[in-house]
Amino acid sequence: MKAGVVVFPGSNCDHDCYHVLKHVCGFDTSFIWHKETDVSNYDLIVLPGGFSFGDYLRCGAIASKSPVMDAVYNYAEKGGLLLGICNGFQVLTEAGLLPGALLKNRSLKFICKFVYLRVENNFTPFTNLYSIGEIIKIPIAHMEGNYYIDEEGLNELKENSQIVFKYCDEYGEISKESNPNGSIENIAGIINKRGNVLGMMPHPERAAESILGSKDGLYLFKSAIDYIKEG
Repeated sequence: MKAGVVVFPGSNCDHDCYHVLKHVCGFDTSFIWHKETDVSNYDLIVLPGGFSFGDYLRCGAIASKSPVMDAVYNYAEKGGLLLGICNGFQVLTEAGLLPGALLKNRSLKFICKFVYLRVENNFTPFTNLYSIGEIIKIPIAHMEGNYYIDEEGLNELKENSQIVFKYCDEYGEISKESNPNGSIENIAGIINKRGNVLGMMPHPERAAESILGSKDGLYLFKSAIDYIKEG
C-alpha cells in the first residue's frame, strides 16, 4: 500500500502532504514528478496546493495538461483514491475530474486564516472518521477559492450528496459571514459521483498536528488510509 504526492513546478504544499502521510500517519509515501506517466502502483494520490506553473493562464490550467495527468485520469477512472487540495482542487476542475470552477475570492484578496467547516457527507473514503454535522477547524490560503457551479450542476451535487464540506461559523451555522471567499452555498469541498475523487480548498495537511493549532485535518488522511487497509 502506497501513497503518492504529485509535484508540479510551483507546488509548495507537496512536502507538507508527504510529511503527514509518511511521518504522522506512518504510510509509505513517495513523490510523483509531473512528467511521470505511470501511477498504477499507488493506492492514494494527492494533488497538493501551491502555484503550479505560476498560476499562469488560470490556476491549475497548465498543470491539468501535465504528462502525469493522463495517468492520474485513468487511475481515477479505475476507482483510485484521488485528493486535490487547494491548487490540487483547481487542477481537478480544470482536468474535468470534478465539476465547477474556482473563481477569484469575493474580496479579490488573498486570504490565509483558519476557518470552520461543517461535514456534510461522511459516507466517503476521505471522511468516514468524521460525523455528519461535525465542525472542524482547518486553514485556507488562496486567492481563487470561490467555488462556482451552474444551477443544474448544483442540483446534481445535492441530489448525489457530493457536497462534502461547507464553510460555517464555530457553531456550525452557514451564513454569508462564515463564507470566506464567496463560494456558492458556502461549498468548501466536493466529491465526484463515484466517490473516489475529493477536491477541497482548505488545507487538512496544515491541521494535522497539535503544534499547528488543530489536528482536525489529520482524520481526513486517516480515513483514506483506513479505507485502503480495509480493502
